[in-house]
Amino acid sequence: VQLQASGGGLVQAGGSLRLSCAASGIIFSISAMGWYRQTTGKQRELVAVITSGGTTNYADSVKGRFTISKDNAKNTVYLQMNSLKPEDTAIYYCNFVIRVPRGDYWGQGTQVTVSS
Repeated sequence: VQLQASGGGLVQAGGSLRLSCAASGIIFSISAMGWYRQTTGKQRELVAVITSGGTTNYADSVKGRFTISKDNAKNTVYLQMNSLKPEDTAIYYCNFVIRVPRGDYWGQGTQVTVSS
């Protein structure tokens, strides 16, 4: 299983970006999909997660601004990011927790830079 993330870039504060992460390979069942972010010198932190049943959870810092969604048929997860702030600047990583084949998979990371 491989994850391919895309959609990062440079945007001004207040702007929007949409991240995508598609999984390839033979996948029978996904437990959850999520987005994490990391800045230099800090631990990777959860941004948003969506379960197979559609339950979502967000970091307090992004609630009301970011929306996570998924396309089961495409094994793809999205992160719509609105009202971006400079403090959202980070490398964003997608993560899939898969039941079959069992594993915890990470994408390669995509840079999001928000200028003030």
